[in-house]
Amino acid sequence: MGMISEFKSFAMRGNVVDMAVGIIIGGAFGKIVSSFVADVIMPPIGVLIGGVDFSDLGITMKAATADAAAVTLNYGAFLQTVFDFLIIAFAIFMAIKGMNRMRKKEEAAPAAPPKPSNEEVLLTEIRDLLKNRN
Repeated sequence: MGMISEFKSFAMRGNVVDMAVGIIIGGAFGKIVSSFVADVIMPPIGVLIGGVDFSDLGITMKAATADAAAVTLNYGAFLQTVFDFLIIAFAIFMAIKGMNRMRKKEEAAPAAPPKPSNEEVLLTEIRDLLKNRN
């Protein structure tokens, strides 16, 4: 029974729950970024580079026979994946840069000075009374 209670305390610690939430949100965010790259960024880039789709590029190393399929080196699919990664990395960089800029604006607002304690107020009053006496 001790192992179950130990696992329960481990699973309910704040950082484990936060990590699980982060993974779930990260997966959903990955889908959003992938859609953004595929549906918003890639079409204009495709127009600019003349509609080149790297995923079709490859070298046939061994031709197909009746018994076996062709052996190909699909370097184009790798290039397309690298290209997609660079675009996704840049998009995430820009999003984080914007978030950091907003965070700096929030931190830049100066906090109000703390209110003096009751002892400080009392000592200030005593000091002022002693000054006025002389």
